[in-house]
Formats: sequence, C-alpha cells, structure tokens
Amino acid sequence: MALRTWQSIKSQYCPHAEAEVYLEAEVVYPAEWLPEQPARVLAHRCSRGVLCNQNSSGGCVWSGTNPSYDPFSERA
Repeated sequence: MALRTWQSIKSQYCPHAEAEVYLEAEVVYPAEWLPEQPARVLAHRCSRGVLCNQNSSGGCVWSGTNPSYDPFSERA
C-alpha cells in the first residue's frame, strides 16, 4: 500500500506569523511492489497557514489569503 505523508522542505522566520514556519509538501511513496516509481508531490502548505487565516491581516500565498506575498521565495 502507498504511503502518504507531509514532509518539511524548508524553514525560516516569517514576519507575518512572527514565528518560525515550515514549508511542507504532501508526498506519496509507491507501494513496495512498485519500487521503480518515484515519489509524487501532491500539495504544498505552510505549517502556520491555519493560524494566519484566523488573523485579521492577510497571510501569504501558502495560507491562501494573500497571493502577492511568498515568505519562502528567494527574493522575500
């Protein structure tokens, strides 16, 4: 049976969340009888995305409330 899990890709301080945040990816690993298949990335999220959505100010692209701000981009 395939294994589905969330893995941290990158971490850094986010000024909007005022905390250390993690960019996470939902990864699916193939079943044991399909070992040649590579892992697949299904989705991305921020570890504090739900908490940022509860604030009155807009969060970031990973929380789904502010598409113009990406704290994990190289230029941010």
